[in-house]
Amino acid sequence: MASQQRYENYKRFLTGNSNSIIGGSDSFTIIGSSGIGKSTAVNRAVDVIVENCKFDCNLFSDIIPFVTVQCPFDSSVKGLAIEILMKINSMLKTQYLNGKIIDKCTTDALISQISTIAINNIGVLIIDEIQNVANSKNGKNIIGFLTQLINNSGISICMVGTPESVLFFEGAEHLARRTMGLKYTALSYDEYFKNICNILFRYQYTIKNATINEEFYKWIYDHSCGNISIVISLLHDAQEIAIMSGLSKININILNEAYQNRIEMYHKFIQPSINKVDKKKNKHIVSDRTNNITQDCVIKEFNNIETILKISKEKNIDFIKLLKQSIIVEEIKI
Repeated sequence: MASQQRYENYKRFLTGNSNSIIGGSDSFTIIGSSGIGKSTAVNRAVDVIVENCKFDCNLFSDIIPFVTVQCPFDSSVKGLAIEILMKINSMLKTQYLNGKIIDKCTTDALISQISTIAINNIGVLIIDEIQNVANSKNGKNIIGFLTQLINNSGISICMVGTPESVLFFEGAEHLARRTMGLKYTALSYDEYFKNICNILFRYQYTIKNATINEEFYKWIYDHSCGNISIVISLLHDAQEIAIMSGLSKININILNEAYQNRIEMYHKFIQPSINKVDKKKNKHIVSDRTNNITQDCVIKEFNNIETILKISKEKNIDFIKLLKQSIIVEEIKI
């Protein structure tokens, strides 16, 4: 009788006729810029749900509410299948995958095995870095694999990635339908952004705490474009510079130093107001990194090193400073 009761409970659980439901036979995306906090938010949500998830029936097998994996850099279907099985082994302490199986199993066999495990054990499959499908010829194969997995097992699949993947998913109707979901962009300059800055300014480890004001708000937004990851990096590195320099607290000058020296490789992805093009006057306004030099030349002229060198001689402007306006230049002290 007890066994029959467990079977009935398990049947109600899978068909949705119980208070706890895992599965949904659908897929959705979470798209956002790099550093916006997608993966962190998803992982935090998973932790909260798992901590508060309670089952009211006795099941025949262990349930994994969420399995999180990363899309392989080359969008290999077999690579993704192996990673899913390895994660299942780790969470369930099983032996679904070993060296012999990897060598002998075909991709179709691995998909069949994952489908069987998923229908009994997995609620939601989360695939991070899904933008890799847009940069690989195997991208459509990955989506085909996930579609087959949804149809065979009935689990829900969440795909998390950057805006690079949007054009790929919009390329075909069946892809667009399978990937409707949430889209996040960088924060706007508003009260919400200021509140985040207020929270971050509580974590100051210098001798004295700097008081945040409108000047700080504007500078931080201008040099991060609303990207939270960049905001955190700037505040962290500014404090590090202040402590190492023996200064008591951070200020705009120290933040500028952190921006110039610590996240220099990220400058081309940020367009602060200190580095703008005046289209009306057809002039290139050089940032304060280049001593506020105003170049009376058209930007399109900066198309090769020979032209830049010629302009440097004619205008009597430092060649390296002009070169930095066209390409990334790293100076190494010898």
